[in-house]
Amino acid sequence: MKLPWKSRRWMVLAALLVPLGAAFAYVAARSGPLAPVPVTVATVETKPLEPALHGIGTVEARYTHRVGPTSAGRVLRVEVDVGERVRAGQLLAEIDPVDLDARLTAQQAALARAEANVDAADAQLSDAGARAAHAATQARRYGELSRQGAASEEVSDTKRQELLVSEAAVASARAGLEAAREELARARADANAIGRQRSSLRLVAPVDGLVSARGADPGSTVVAGQPVIEVIDPTTLWINVRFDQLRAAGLRAGLPARIALRSRTGEAVKGRLLRVEPVADPITEELVAKVVFAVPPEPLPAVGELAEVTVALPRSPPAPVVANASVQRVAGRLGVWTVADGELQFTPVKTGANDLDGRVQVVEGLQGGERVVVYSQRALRARTRVEVVERIPGASP
Repeated sequence: MKLPWKSRRWMVLAALLVPLGAAFAYVAARSGPLAPVPVTVATVETKPLEPALHGIGTVEARYTHRVGPTSAGRVLRVEVDVGERVRAGQLLAEIDPVDLDARLTAQQAALARAEANVDAADAQLSDAGARAAHAATQARRYGELSRQGAASEEVSDTKRQELLVSEAAVASARAGLEAAREELARARADANAIGRQRSSLRLVAPVDGLVSARGADPGSTVVAGQPVIEVIDPTTLWINVRFDQLRAAGLRAGLPARIALRSRTGEAVKGRLLRVEPVADPITEELVAKVVFAVPPEPLPAVGELAEVTVALPRSPPAPVVANASVQRVAGRLGVWTVADGELQFTPVKTGANDLDGRVQVVEGLQGGERVVVYSQRALRARTRVEVVERIPGASP
């Protein structure tokens, strides 16, 4: 039986379209948007973690001594330069004394005169005292003779008058001695003040240290308090380092640290967390801590140099551990994608300690033994079909 021309045309079209549709469905299911998403999975292990915290900071000097004059003056000379080591008491620079030396000489002469005046006043007091003693003896003697009739009353009165004059001379000499002593004290105080002022013009190192800055050169004028030389104590260098607040649980003073200076690639020195500052940075959400060297490295690092610090935190108790890459935020919730019987499910979790190998403990949400997605080729959804593979190029290590 011969089919109508129209029926034959539909049969031809069907013979062409059915294979094409099947091919399209096969391609869509294998490599198109309906294809399973390649993922790598890992089994959740329960074990303790040795967390560590990594931060970047700068080398700073804990103590910086800024040495300058206490009054304005012109710099006469500077004896040291940046980078030199100095000893405590070593002359660093000197301010021009102008007329201070002459004033000090004059004041020392005034002091010598005051001392001589005190000696003279003391001698006068001794002389007046001796005269008064003699007058007292004479007054008693002639008083007795007058009562016996051997001397006139007039002579006895004269001797008593001489005694009064002598006692007044003693009082005057004693006042003169007190005045001379006060003048000596004033002259000595003035001389000491000028001497201290002269000494303050000699700028000396307060401690054994390293010259970190030079603020003036000979001939320049400086004001009171302006630092001419800065000295740091190299034994008190520390790293001012910042740590992420979210990962800083357990951070405390005394923890061991490893310091990698930026200028010494591949080298690390031992250190210790000295303290965690009580005030955090509210903008960057970081904690600020000070880390000191166990032994100051040689040569000393430059102040301001960058350093990477790794602090070993206390070992955590056993708990389920997953890779950091497994933890994702979906619809505002933190969790992991688990794979069971080919089904994909998002499980909210609460994370705990991290380590520097990219692992994190899960304190809530997992029991251990689950299979979780570590890497996926595309973003996952609840009904996404997945295909477990060993490695995803460009994603998994």
